[in-house]
Amino acid sequence: MREARGFTLIELLVVLVILGSLIGLAVLSTGLAGPARELRNEAERLAGLIGVLAEEAVLDNREYGLQLSREAYQVLQYDPVSARWQALSDKPHRLPVWAELSVELEGEALELPLPVGSEKTRKNRTPQLLILSSGELSPFRLRLGERRKDGLRLQLSSDGFRLPKVEVDSPKAHAG
Repeated sequence: MREARGFTLIELLVVLVILGSLIGLAVLSTGLAGPARELRNEAERLAGLIGVLAEEAVLDNREYGLQLSREAYQVLQYDPVSARWQALSDKPHRLPVWAELSVELEGEALELPLPVGSEKTRKNRTPQLLILSSGELSPFRLRLGERRKDGLRLQLSSDGFRLPKVEVDSPKAHAG
């Protein structure tokens, strides 16, 4: 009688768990969750926020806006009773310290003010980007990038009617 040779199911499962753990560590150590991925997540978050606000504006017949600074942004809502812009939340959304935001409105670069949420901007709540109840947006180009010179740059843009999409911002497009 021949004795059967091979691996037991338990031995195979142990090897698979070890391999899975090693592959997981390798993926994490390659930097897939690094600044480039986090920057893309921030850009997607901002694009999604603009999309949701555009839908809300039409459905609720309200005017919304985004107040921007180089390192943060805050959603504002227009209150027709007081004829003022009011923040929807107490705190603005801050970007990571290594990231910055810039904006062009109708082709003109805009100098962004002091950080959103500072005393001066709290008193003067005026959005740079408007999201209107008619379904229109301010025509804009937002650039979200790493502060370092050779870092990743992403852009979101809208002609005033379509919602923005996240794209890689290529310097060649601006050189001509």
